[in-house]
Amino acid sequence: MNKIVANAQDAVKDIQDNQTLMLGGFGLCGIPENSIAALVKKGVKGLTCISNNAGVDDFGLGLLLKGHQIKKMISSYVGENQEFERQLLSGELEVELIPQGTLAERCRAGGAGIPAFFTPAGYGTEVAEGKEVREFDGKMYLLESWLKSDFSIVKAWKGDTDGNLIYKATARNFNPMMAMAGKITIAEVEELVPAGSLDPNEIHTPGIFVQRIFQGVNYEKRIEQRTVKQRA
Repeated sequence: MNKIVANAQDAVKDIQDNQTLMLGGFGLCGIPENSIAALVKKGVKGLTCISNNAGVDDFGLGLLLKGHQIKKMISSYVGENQEFERQLLSGELEVELIPQGTLAERCRAGGAGIPAFFTPAGYGTEVAEGKEVREFDGKMYLLESWLKSDFSIVKAWKGDTDGNLIYKATARNFNPMMAMAGKITIAEVEELVPAGSLDPNEIHTPGIFVQRIFQGVNYEKRIEQRTVKQRA
């Protein structure tokens, strides 16, 4: 099976309106920059996007929000995007906020075929509204369901032509579990190498989970919050 596609445009060509997407990354680290840009250009609408964060106003998922291409965000951290805030407060955007660990585990559960699990995170808060609560060893837990997607779009440091992926540093947050949870997983990589070139002990996502792979270009790798020491 040939998994290689020429570029981001080819990778996302069959993503349709009103589908559910998972997009990997943590903040602006390890996000699929090329694929997001291709979705903006494609003009697909009504998307439900599952992502740890919502980008910033002029980068990442912020570009899809700016074009009103996202109908619903399922996220954990959304504090860096003023357009997200505006759409939320105006009722233009549906939002489901999830504790960060719960979001990661719901994605992992989707990839592992586990339909539900219990977690203590969110008990006693608005997160618990409408959810089953059960006691284990004297502690209260919420029942949370898996998350799955029509497409999962991830970004890796290195990948081979069989779809095996290696992530670098913070990009290992959310990318590996989301890669498992999509009906179709698209991987963009900084370096695409021949099959057999990667050390099997270093592979984070086995190629069995990846249907399409391409080598990305022109990565900006922006810094979300730049903090510098003031000169004396």
